Amino acid sequence: MKKFVCPRCGNSSPESIGYFNSKPYCRLCLPFQGKEADISYEVNKNISLSLSYPLSKRQEDVSKKVLNLIKEKKNVLIHAVTGAGKTELVYPSMQEILKRGGHVGFATPRKDVVIDLLPRIQEAFPKAKVVAVYGEHSEKLNGDIIVLTTHQLFRYKSYFDLIILDEIDAFPYKGNKVLKQFFYDSVKGNHILLSATPSKEDIFEIEERIGEVVQLFTRYHNHPLPVPILEVKPIYMMYLKISRLIKHYQRQNKPVFVFAPTIQDGKKLFSYLSLLLADGAFVSSKEEERRLNIEKFKLHQLSYLVTTSILERGVTVKDLQVIVFKADHQVYDKAALIQIAGRAGRKIDAPNGDVYFLVQEENKEVKEAIYEIKRYNSKAGLL
Repeated sequence: MKKFVCPRCGNSSPESIGYFNSKPYCRLCLPFQGKEADISYEVNKNISLSLSYPLSKRQEDVSKKVLNLIKEKKNVLIHAVTGAGKTELVYPSMQEILKRGGHVGFATPRKDVVIDLLPRIQEAFPKAKVVAVYGEHSEKLNGDIIVLTTHQLFRYKSYFDLIILDEIDAFPYKGNKVLKQFFYDSVKGNHILLSATPSKEDIFEIEERIGEVVQLFTRYHNHPLPVPILEVKPIYMMYLKISRLIKHYQRQNKPVFVFAPTIQDGKKLFSYLSLLLADGAFVSSKEEERRLNIEKFKLHQLSYLVTTSILERGVTVKDLQVIVFKADHQVYDKAALIQIAGRAGRKIDAPNGDVYFLVQEENKEVKEAIYEIKRYNSKAGLL
């Protein structure tokens, strides 16, 4: 009997193949059903880029290099440190394709990041129809620029003349063969991948697909990445340390993220902190009020958030201080710790910030994350 290979996602694993009326079907991509985008949609060619702030010299150089590679019909992986301004680096390439009447997409694994990206891209391209597509927001599928989650890419087969994929190492895209297949199937022209922490496999893959890696190890404000302060403590001492740090930052009017490895750890830690400290909240993927609490935090109505990895990426807050509770937990790999540390010092008028890794014992991931951050600073000539 001939082996069944799913024509949509390429899955051939017998464990993921079901049968209905003796006909095979794929269980992996079965949930991805719904209306598909109209590939005949005509893009407004009269779209220009309008940035209200200048790029740094290094940003400009990288942006031009990426644009030239796209003009040469090559794919690109931009390896840039957190806070380097990766989104702005691809704007000229987006403009180039839009001027040709091409379809442009900007994909990311997380819905919250899509929601945050939408106004930024609308501001940069004020004449463009920018459409956001995610779980409960998929009525309008066509526009000049589509900002979408990777889960929605199945609607755009052979659609994009240029698509940018941010956070290639983030859940739920990372390691998901179905989402990866949908991404590559959506590309009609070329693609740009963005990451602060690409793996060796990511670099090999872009080179295999006729592409190049472009690097940027300097933040746009030209200050070094904050190097985490590592402290080894038993759990009860971590609780005391975190409460003291938050009190200290509250006196300085500096906002704080406290990352916890699991929802249970976060709830337990926040229960303790809320007895001692006002103006805080706990946020996770399961908390219904998370968007409201994040907005309150950005408006300085809350001074600290205890959070799971949901705020590991895509959030920029002025003067943010970062504490990682149980940084040696197995849920944190090197890439995640680098991303978390990268939440601090992102603003040009507040380029510095504290990052604390609190551990019961040092492990390989923690050591490598700190080493890598120092290496990035050294490569940028900022040590």
